[in-house]
Amino acid sequence: MIKNYFKTAWRNISRHKAFSFLNIAGLAVGVASCILLFTVVKYELSYDSFQPNYQQIYHVVSQTKSPDGLAYTSGIPFPALDALRLDFPQAKTGAMLANYGSQVTVPSKNGTDKKFIEDKGFFFCDPEFFQVFHYDWLAGSPEELKNPNVTALTETTAAKYFPRDAAHGNWQNAIGQTLLLDNAVLVKVIGIIKDPPGNTDFPLSVVNSMATAKASNGKYFYDSTWHSTTSNFQVFMLLPKNVSESQVNKGLVTFSNKHYENDHKEQKLNILEPLSDVHFDNRFENFGDHVTDRSSLWTLSLIALFILLMACINFINLSTAQAVNRSKEMGIRKVLGSNRGQLFRQVIGETFLIVCISVIIAIGIAALCFPSIKNIASIEGSISFLSGQIFFLIIALIVLITLLAGIYPAFILSGFTPALALKNKITSATIGGISLRRGLVVLQFAISQILIIGTIVAITQMSFVKNADLGFNKEAVLVINANADSAMQARQPAFKQKLLQMTGVKDVSYSSDVPSSQNNWQTNFGFDHQPNPDFPLDVKFADEDYFKTFGLQMIAGRPFSKSDTVNEVVVNETFARKLNVKKSEDIVGKEMRYGGRGEWKTIVGVVKDFKTNSLKEAIKPLAIAERKNQYFVTAVKLNSTNISKTRAAVESAWNEVFPEYAFTSNYFEDSINDFYRQDNQLALLYKIFAFIAILISCLGLYGLVTFMAVQRTKEIGVRKVLGASVQNIIYLFSKEFTLLVIIGFLIAVPVSWFMMNRWLDNFVYRTNFSPWIFVLAIVISIVIAWLAVGYKSVKAALANPVKSLRSE
Repeated sequence: MIKNYFKTAWRNISRHKAFSFLNIAGLAVGVASCILLFTVVKYELSYDSFQPNYQQIYHVVSQTKSPDGLAYTSGIPFPALDALRLDFPQAKTGAMLANYGSQVTVPSKNGTDKKFIEDKGFFFCDPEFFQVFHYDWLAGSPEELKNPNVTALTETTAAKYFPRDAAHGNWQNAIGQTLLLDNAVLVKVIGIIKDPPGNTDFPLSVVNSMATAKASNGKYFYDSTWHSTTSNFQVFMLLPKNVSESQVNKGLVTFSNKHYENDHKEQKLNILEPLSDVHFDNRFENFGDHVTDRSSLWTLSLIALFILLMACINFINLSTAQAVNRSKEMGIRKVLGSNRGQLFRQVIGETFLIVCISVIIAIGIAALCFPSIKNIASIEGSISFLSGQIFFLIIALIVLITLLAGIYPAFILSGFTPALALKNKITSATIGGISLRRGLVVLQFAISQILIIGTIVAITQMSFVKNADLGFNKEAVLVINANADSAMQARQPAFKQKLLQMTGVKDVSYSSDVPSSQNNWQTNFGFDHQPNPDFPLDVKFADEDYFKTFGLQMIAGRPFSKSDTVNEVVVNETFARKLNVKKSEDIVGKEMRYGGRGEWKTIVGVVKDFKTNSLKEAIKPLAIAERKNQYFVTAVKLNSTNISKTRAAVESAWNEVFPEYAFTSNYFEDSINDFYRQDNQLALLYKIFAFIAILISCLGLYGLVTFMAVQRTKEIGVRKVLGASVQNIIYLFSKEFTLLVIIGFLIAVPVSWFMMNRWLDNFVYRTNFSPWIFVLAIVISIVIAWLAVGYKSVKAALANPVKSLRSE
């Protein structure tokens, strides 16, 4: 019986090749899209879930309450680590300190030392960190990290530093070797750690002991006071199974009141953040390269569901439309003894066969597209989309689609009355399929227009971001990063003069940071010899050429002058406004100091507000002053011509002046673009899958119009004989679909407005919804619908009415 069902199903598929192709193509594209999006979402949701104690690990973070609201940071003061261990002995507490842009030198006996820049940073960990997190040690033990001047490497890093030959690395060669960190600290390799998976926010490569950072005389910013907090120093707790998060949070209130100097203006509190939230909570920094908004993942999941639903709608529409042509077949089968259950199973079997063929093709499409989607979605490392979970997804999709797309057509076809079926009395109207198909087409176009509107909004916002006035000049600025020590600082003036002599170089500046970055160095401060204000201050250190190099504009006063003593400071407009200074000129000449305890400095100028972070954040109060021992960044403003040649000359000069320091650089504009990498990826995914949704809609419309043209052959012939023009016939076909598109648009508008408004809420500076976005969406949808129905409409309209009438 089953064999007969499949044989009949294959005959029907072969007999109606055009409709079968449309069904298979629509389902294949829909399933492929679903597989790819599921892979992306699954990967993002899996970050660090490979840790055995994933559900019991917590990140200890800081929350500060002030009159301005709540502020968050992922770091805690350095002494808080030992205090936490004393106050919470029931938990295992480990710490990690990150240092970015660090140089690792591999000494060589022949004098040709190899230099490496670890862009993702290297870390300082205590042995307890590896009691909280589990990593496989191929050699050595985490207990050895209690000693100073020791390090452990991941196997890939070890093979890179100590290759066996030009093509292959051998981590065994690394054990016992010596490395030089930032030309200052010698460490011995005591262990090798197995490479962690790519889906982690702890990208280990070089793991030094925390004791090494403590003994480095402040080189790695280890501070023994409670007043300094950096997001680079983060602490994690492993709670026993019988201890809850809420219990520890209650204890942390007491802990915070005991150790922090809280007052009525500012209250600092440590709280727990589950490890499962670290990758998704944009209030806190993590050690990975991005934070993913969970709402974006739900949006991608919704898009996958939408596209799959559209493919099923196509199948239902075409199957119910074809039901009229199969009425006689069903009538004969019933007369010959088939019951409704048998016919129902036959139609479901046909659907199952089509779905299986579609899924096989979908797997092939997904395999071809996966490398591109992998790059768009920032998937690190090598993963296969044909995992066990994907296998179960495919099985679930086959069952779901078969039921979703097959039940209604099977119910309709198996329910024909034999007498009416044999007399050809079955029509679309008598089976009630017209209103259903109209409703499904409306739903289909509503989904398409939601994606079209989302795409337009995403493109508009990212265009706004790209062209926004950031308050500084970002073009053609080469940024060189280095962990500058006293030896480099002594040679910085000579290097600057060497660069300024090059014809391709306009300006050069040294600073602690570029104008806009993801770095924040905040402190409390005193102003005008009065009690400290109740908001924190962002601080950047730079030389006198900083303003000229980045095109910063002064609106009052002047930039500070070159000086060996730090006695002048420039602030931004927001700083003056937060202090309720009415005119920027009025703050010039006032005095301020960092930390509320330092020396008083004179405010000599007010710089026009510029975006210190991404456009997702508001501009913060800022002070800029000189401090030579903080100049880690060299900014070189290049002429717009021969940039590559000038960059090569800058690198040559660097290697001449700083031969022991690796040259690592990037263009400032590229680092700005990195702020919005995920948003650009999301916008691109919108474009891709909006196109796929439109393609599936067009396949369905084309199939329906083809069917309509066959069903209404005689009607069209009669209309032409009675004088109807080609335009009249085309209008006959297109008016109904145009109306359905408009109804779908009315459904799509509120849904898309809600969804995209939530996405735009991530930006402090954002574009607004304007009527033209919705007008453009409806115009695009109508044009697409007309193009989809146009070919068959024109063909039907141009047909010879004599042949049309004879064919009936």
